Amino acid sequence: MTKCFSLTETRNRCHRSKFTGSGLRSTTTDLKDGTIMHCWVPKTRTESKPSLLLIHGIGPNALWQWGNFIRNLTKFFNVYVPDLIFFGGSYTTRPERTEGFQAECVMRVMKEMKCVRSVSVVGLSYGGFVAYDLAVKYEEFVERVVVCGSGVSLEEKDIKEGLFLVSDLDEAAQILVPQTPQRLRELVEYTFSKASLVAWLPSCFLLDFIHAMCRDYVQEKRELIRALAKDRNFSDLPKISQPTLIIWGEHDQLFPLELGHRLKRHLGDNAQIVVIKNTGHAFCAEKAKEFYSILKSFLVDS
Repeated sequence: MTKCFSLTETRNRCHRSKFTGSGLRSTTTDLKDGTIMHCWVPKTRTESKPSLLLIHGIGPNALWQWGNFIRNLTKFFNVYVPDLIFFGGSYTTRPERTEGFQAECVMRVMKEMKCVRSVSVVGLSYGGFVAYDLAVKYEEFVERVVVCGSGVSLEEKDIKEGLFLVSDLDEAAQILVPQTPQRLRELVEYTFSKASLVAWLPSCFLLDFIHAMCRDYVQEKRELIRALAKDRNFSDLPKISQPTLIIWGEHDQLFPLELGHRLKRHLGDNAQIVVIKNTGHAFCAEKAKEFYSILKSFLVDS
């Protein structure tokens, strides 16, 4: 029987409508080295507005992760939302899998926007690693940094010493890029602080989501996850000079809160940390209004 309806694809179209309705358009940039980058950019740039770069985490494409905030943010900023390599419409034939390579590709896309001279950058989870690397390498281009539930300060030994719920990167990669309903339910349990309706949905709905959002570049995405902790030492983490906001969920099980406090201590007075109570790793979904209020206070009001 031919599948004729997908709840996930319908939701994806709704998010796309939010982006286009917020004054953004879809672009594709060929970086001429086997790398294609997709990015949402303003249809018409407003010179009086500053620029904001939003970087998504592991999971569905950027539409899903920023769809609830895009209309509010475009009121204040010229907003740029790239799909990272192996997500959405971005991919590469090159072998690199580090967040540094992701940051380089994002920066090359931003250089194509010749009128963009500086940005503030917000990174969710995996996107926080990329945002931090951008701030390190392109200090004059990045004005402010927001790191959201991102274990930038982790060390490879943290995994072996039991800081995380899983003690093996391969197991983490299986959960973070789920290919079965059971794995997707595990991911929901790890990312949300309270029981979610997703955990009780019939497997056919979960398979629909997996088919639409999780079946492309499975091996490559898992390689990105493994590369995060490989030979990573906290003592090697550079300090960034930009004003930095660290946002964390109180009960985050993917990247424990200790990593947020560790990063705050590392950056000192240059950074502030805000902990969102009674929420987990997916605090931007669980406490969307509170998350947006914190973002606005740091990026706009100040």
